[in-house]
Amino acid sequence: MNIPFLGNWRKRHGMARGIAVYGPLAERDLEGVAQLFSECELLRDLAARHGVRLDDTAASLEALDQLLPRWRDDPETLSWLGNDAGLYLGTVLVRTVPGARWTLWPNGHPVVELASGRQIEVVDVGHAWASGGTPELHQSYAEAAES
Repeated sequence: MNIPFLGNWRKRHGMARGIAVYGPLAERDLEGVAQLFSECELLRDLAARHGVRLDDTAASLEALDQLLPRWRDDPETLSWLGNDAGLYLGTVLVRTVPGARWTLWPNGHPVVELASGRQIEVVDVGHAWASGGTPELHQSYAEAAES
């Protein structure tokens, strides 16, 4: 969609990045929130179109790292894909790294907290990956899994 004033606003302010989850239900039902985070519809669609199966494993993160980043030409897709990539990284961490869990900061920003107490801003990692390719998703996973 080409909306001239929106394009000019984006040039001055950049794309909106990140997500936030608010409300008492989110705080009480982190398992439900985790299920919502795992959907990553745009990322899953992109992966499927390129023959990559997202099965919540580190190997699927490595396969995503191998995709040609054709999405970088579309700022709107780039923003949503960055969110999805971060949430998918978080999903893989929570499902495969012992003691990893989703937590919400007071501002609603979701992060993955490792058993060590280290918190990983996975959505920020996803945006960095979507826009520039680094850090690679599988590398971020490996570093977190070692913690």
